[in-house]
Amino acid sequence: MAERLLIIDDDLRLAAMVADYLAQAGYLVEGRATGLDGIEAIADSVYDAVILDVMLPDIDGFEALRRIRMSSQVPVLMLTAKGEETDRIIGLEIGADDYLPKPFNPRELQARLGAILRRQRKPEEPDTHVRFGRLLIDQGSRTVRIDGTLKSLTSYQFDLLSTLAAHAGRVLNRERLLDLVKGEELDAFDRSIDVHISRIRSAIEDDPKHPRRIITVRGSGYVFAKKQDVAP
Repeated sequence: MAERLLIIDDDLRLAAMVADYLAQAGYLVEGRATGLDGIEAIADSVYDAVILDVMLPDIDGFEALRRIRMSSQVPVLMLTAKGEETDRIIGLEIGADDYLPKPFNPRELQARLGAILRRQRKPEEPDTHVRFGRLLIDQGSRTVRIDGTLKSLTSYQFDLLSTLAAHAGRVLNRERLLDLVKGEELDAFDRSIDVHISRIRSAIEDDPKHPRRIITVRGSGYVFAKKQDVAP
């Protein structure tokens, strides 16, 4: 079955070009020109991914993403102004799965969407989970819990945490993490890893400012602690 995409962008010419390009690649693509219309569409229908522009005529893309995240974990790729590092950081902090600065190559857009959608698809193998003390990572349902309480992570953040956990006790630098999680060579925003790690820590650490699960090794990268707090 073809995967459904929603483009939220008031640049109708660009949106139509992207829609045509992605339709040729086999996607079903719909478009909305305002943030509020996009939010309403997501509430009424099921999409496999959303392409969301920052600059919209009613509410900006950040506010639209905040409202989307109140009720949906649909993967979101944000379109940001070229060179606007702040926009990229904010988007990642509030729940974007990836970003792409304008102007962009449609082939890169398709590649990034493909990476997002591959992470979202359910694995064919039986559900498996791994426990680290009070932390439970369920690969089958792609969920994370602390003491049984569900923690909210984006698809990308789940894969990042799973990758760190799979290499527990080993220091992984940013480049290696990007290779392991994305699975392809894409131009990566280096600090995006730091932002995602911060969001993961906010979800799973008792004190995110003094983390005990994901440890920063200054000048080297991150290491997931093998030994953690004991589950009650």
